[in-house]
Amino acid sequence: MKMNRREFVAALSMLSANLARAVGNDIPKSQNIKWACSEATWGYYPPEAFTDILDVMKDTGFYGIRITGFPGSLKTYGITQAQMLSEVTKRGLQVVTISWNGKLQDPAARQQDLDSARTAMKFLADFGANHLVVFPPNRNAPGANTPAGFKELCDRCNQIGELAGEMGFTAGLHNHMDQMVQTQEEVDRFMSMTDPKLFGLSPDTCHLNLGGCNVVATLERYKDRIHCLDYKDSKWVTPTQDWVEANGKVIPKDSEQGRFLWSSVDLGDGEIDFPACHRVLKSVNFKGPIVVDLDGTRFGPFADLHRCGAYIVNKLEPIYL
Repeated sequence: MKMNRREFVAALSMLSANLARAVGNDIPKSQNIKWACSEATWGYYPPEAFTDILDVMKDTGFYGIRITGFPGSLKTYGITQAQMLSEVTKRGLQVVTISWNGKLQDPAARQQDLDSARTAMKFLADFGANHLVVFPPNRNAPGANTPAGFKELCDRCNQIGELAGEMGFTAGLHNHMDQMVQTQEEVDRFMSMTDPKLFGLSPDTCHLNLGGCNVVATLERYKDRIHCLDYKDSKWVTPTQDWVEANGKVIPKDSEQGRFLWSSVDLGDGEIDFPACHRVLKSVNFKGPIVVDLDGTRFGPFADLHRCGAYIVNKLEPIYL
C-alpha cells in the first residue's frame, strides 16, 4: 500500500511512541510542574485542526500549551477564543501563556506595545493563566543594536511588568538566538536593568546554551525571577544535509536556521544538564509551567513528546515531581 508523506510521518510517529512506551512510563505526573508544549511545534507540519493538537497533548501528558502568533493563531486554526476555551476545558488541558512580542526598542511604539500586552493578558486570563512570555525584538530591527534601544527594551519591559502586576500576572523575558537578548552578557545586562519586583526571566535552555550561556548558572542566578521556562535540549552540530520539514519546506544545511534546527534536539539528546536545572527549580519550590518547545521534531510531535515524557519521568521526576 502506498503512503503519502503525512501518512508515513504519522505511522513512524506511532511506531516510535509505542517503542517509548515499551521501555517504561512516559507520561509526566505533573504534580509540581505544569508540563506544557508549544503550538509552534506543529508549525513545521501540514495544517491540521487545533483539536488534533489538543488530542496529542492529552495523549502524551503535556497538559498545557503556549500559544504562538496570537491573535493570528485563532485565524490560522479557524477557531474563536470561546471555541478554544471549550475544547481545552473539555479535555482537562490549559493554555499556560502566549509568546508575545512587540517593537520594544522603539519609543514611538510604547503605547501600542502596552495595549497589545494588555490584550494578550486579557485573553490568557479567561483560560486561568497568569504569566506572559515576552520575546525581545530581532537584533537587526531598526534601533535594536544600540545602547538606547537596549535601554528602551528594559524600560518597556518594566512597564509591561507593572501592567502585568496590576492584572494579577507576572511577565518575563524569553532569551532567543538572533534577538536582542542572546548572549550571557546581554542576559545579565537585561536583568540588571529591569526591576526584580516588576519583571522576570522566562528562559529557554536551548537558546541559552547555543547563545554561549551557562544554563545551570543562569537559572541559579535568577531563580527567584523565573515563573515559566522552556526545557529544550541542544548541542551545536555541523549539518551534513538539508533540513526537510514535513510540510515539504527545505532549509539549507549551511543556513543559520538549518544549523539551529539540527542542533535543537529532544530532552536527553543534547548536552544540557537538566537534572541540575531541576534541582535549581526545586530549591525555590518552583510551581510554574515548563514548556517543552520542540523546534522541528525528528519523528513527529506525538512521538517526540513521548520521548521527552520518558526522559522527564525517568530523569527529572525522581528529583522534583
